Amino acid sequence: MSVDDRPTLDKPDDDPWLWLEEIEGTRALDFVERQNRLTLDKFARAEFERDRDALAAIYDRSDNIPYVGRSDGLLYNLWKDATNPRGLWRRTTMAEFRKPETSWETLLDIDKLAADEGEDWLLNWSSSLPGAAPQTILSLSRGGSDAVTLREFDLDTKGFVAGGFTLPEAKGGVDWVDADTVLLSSAYGTDMATTSGYARTVRLWRRGEPIESTRVVFETTPDRMSASCDVDRTGATPRFWFIDRLDFFNFDLWLGTETGATVRLDLPSDIWLQAHRDWFAIKLRSAWTVGGVTYAADSMLGISLSAFLAGDRNFTVVFAPGARRALQGFSWADGKLLLSILDELRPVFEICTPSATGWSRETLRGLPGIGVVDVWRFDHHESESNGDLLANVQDPLTPPSLLLIERGVESPTVLKQAPKTFNADGLVVTQHEAISIDGERIPYVQAGPAGEAGDAPVYMTAYGGFGVSIRPIYNSSLGKLWMERGGTIVHANLRGGGEFGTRWHDAGRYAGKRLSHDDFAAVAADLVRRGVTQPKRIAAQGGSNGGILITNMLVRYPERFGALFCTIPLIDMRRYTKLLAGASWIAEYGDPDKPDEWEWLKTYSAYHNARPGQPYPPILIATTRRDDRVHPGHARKMAAKLQAMGYEAWFYEPEAGGHGYGKDNRERAGFQVLGFEFLKDKIGWRDEEA
Repeated sequence: MSVDDRPTLDKPDDDPWLWLEEIEGTRALDFVERQNRLTLDKFARAEFERDRDALAAIYDRSDNIPYVGRSDGLLYNLWKDATNPRGLWRRTTMAEFRKPETSWETLLDIDKLAADEGEDWLLNWSSSLPGAAPQTILSLSRGGSDAVTLREFDLDTKGFVAGGFTLPEAKGGVDWVDADTVLLSSAYGTDMATTSGYARTVRLWRRGEPIESTRVVFETTPDRMSASCDVDRTGATPRFWFIDRLDFFNFDLWLGTETGATVRLDLPSDIWLQAHRDWFAIKLRSAWTVGGVTYAADSMLGISLSAFLAGDRNFTVVFAPGARRALQGFSWADGKLLLSILDELRPVFEICTPSATGWSRETLRGLPGIGVVDVWRFDHHESESNGDLLANVQDPLTPPSLLLIERGVESPTVLKQAPKTFNADGLVVTQHEAISIDGERIPYVQAGPAGEAGDAPVYMTAYGGFGVSIRPIYNSSLGKLWMERGGTIVHANLRGGGEFGTRWHDAGRYAGKRLSHDDFAAVAADLVRRGVTQPKRIAAQGGSNGGILITNMLVRYPERFGALFCTIPLIDMRRYTKLLAGASWIAEYGDPDKPDEWEWLKTYSAYHNARPGQPYPPILIATTRRDDRVHPGHARKMAAKLQAMGYEAWFYEPEAGGHGYGKDNRERAGFQVLGFEFLKDKIGWRDEEA
C-alpha cells in the first residue's frame, strides 16, 4: 500500500500539513486536542500523577534558593511556589537575606494581578533607574510568550502608575534616560518590526506622549535582526550605545546621545563587547588585523575607550585562548573585568584590572575547579557596583550553593544552600570521550550507579548550537525520577556548542550541523561499547535547537535509541525562516531560499528526510501554543507526517509555557514527567526494577 510521505527531498514545498501552522486555526486546534487526549490517556497514569506531584513539591519547596539581584542596596527576587504559582515579586535587605528565615516585602502579587484582570500574566523582566528612583517598567507576558506588555510601576506605592508608560503586547525592551524619558526598542507599531519579529527602531518616548508621536532616533532595515539601545552610566556622563544587530552573531555599534547615534565604532561585527568607565573589552570571534598586529580568534582585547575614539589601536591581549580553553563570558564590576573560562571543561575565573600602566590579573580564589560554577555581578546596575560578586556552585550530585564574594577579592561565603532533593547514595559522576565519525573527541559526563550494568536505562541529552555550552548541573527532575531509581544520565558536549570556542561552534554550524548530530550518535554508541547499556535502553531528549538533533537521531540513527522525546523543537528547515523568529537564526543554519544553502539544510531537515518503512523508535514530540519563538507548527507537522506514515509518534501541546515547559512549577513538572513516563515505557523500564 502506498503511503503519502510528503513533503520529500525531491518536492520540499509540496507540504500537505501547512494548515497546522495556523496556531489558533479551528482545524489545527482540533488536531491538538485529539492528540493531547490520546497522549494523556496513554501516559498520564497513576505513576504520572504521583511523580508530577512529587516533582512540583520539589520546585515549590520553601527552602529553595531565592536568587536575587541588588538595586539601590535592596535585594529583589521573583518567587514561585504552590501558593504563588505565577509568582511574588518581592525585596528584602542584605541583613535579612543572611538569616535562615528571610522576611520579604511583597511588591506585586502576580497571581492576584492575573485574577483581577482576567489575564494569563507572568512577570518577564523589569527595568528601573539606578538609585532610589521609584520608576520601574515591568514586562508582563501572557502565558510565557516572548512578546510582553510594558507597564510603569512605582516601587514606593507598590502600584502601577496612572497615565504612566504603557505599551501593548510586542517583542522588545526599554531603557530609562531619566525619570520622564525612555528609549524604546519595540516591535509594536506599523513598520516597527524586522522580518525576525524584533524591534526595527529605537524611539525616544517622553512621559505623556502618545506612542504614535514618539521620535525614531535609530533604525535598521527590516532584513536585519533588530535595533536596540543600552544606557551606560558608568562614565562621568551617560553614554548611549546603539546596536544594529545584523544577525545572531554580528552587529554594528554606535555611540551617541538620547537623540541618536553619532559615531560608529570601527570594530569587527562578530565580537562580544563590554564597556565600563573609560575602558572597554572585546572578545573576537575571528582573527583581526589592526594597527599592524594580528590577533587570534577567541582572544580578548582591552583598551581605553577615549584613546580608541582618538585613533589609538594599541590593544592589550587580556585573554589568549587554547585548543580546549575558551572564554565563556565576561562582565565588569567596579572597575574590574571578570572572565569566565572553561579549560578542558573545568571552570576558571580571572579578575583583570585596567590602569594607565597596564592590566593586572589574578585568579578568583576559593571556588572549586570541577563541577559547574557561575559567577556574576551582584548589582543589577553596573554603575552601582562595589565589586561584590555572586557565585553558584553545583554538580550532578551536589545541590547548588549561593556564595557571596565581597569586592571580588574576599573569600567566598555561603549565603544560601539548596536542599538535597534526591538520594545520591551510591551514585558517581564520571567523564568520558567518544570518537565521532571524523575522529574528533566528543566529551560527555555520565552520572548514576557505579559500574557497567550492560543494560542500564540511560537518559541522554545535548544541545549543540549557537555556541551555547552545556554543563552537568544538579537536576532535581532527573535526580529524583531517573537516577534515584537506578537510571543513568548523560550530558554530551557536541560541536556547535561553545565549550571549546569558535572552532567548536563553527564545526557544528551551517553544513556542520550534521557533524553535531554525528557526535551525539557517537556518544550513544560509546555507551554500548563501554558496556553501560544497549541501544534499546537509551532514551534521548532535546529541545529547541535540540529538536533538530532528536529528529535527526530518529531518521539518521534509529538503531541507536530505544525512545526519543523532542521538545519545543525546530524541525522543518525548509520553512523555518518564515515562522516567527526563524529568520534570526539564518547565521546558525543557513538560508533555505538560497539553493546552495538548501543543499546542506536538506541533509538535516528531518521533516523532509522522514520516509516510510524505516526502523524508527517511538517518539513523543511536545511544544507549547504560546511559544512565539519556535513556531509550534514544527512539532505539529512532524507528528502528523510520522503518524500518516504509520510510525509510533505521540504529540503533546499545552496552551501556555512560551519557549519552555510551563508557566508555573506544576505545569513544568507535568510536562517533564509526561516525557519521562513515555521514555521509561518505551525503553521497557519500570521503576520497580530499581
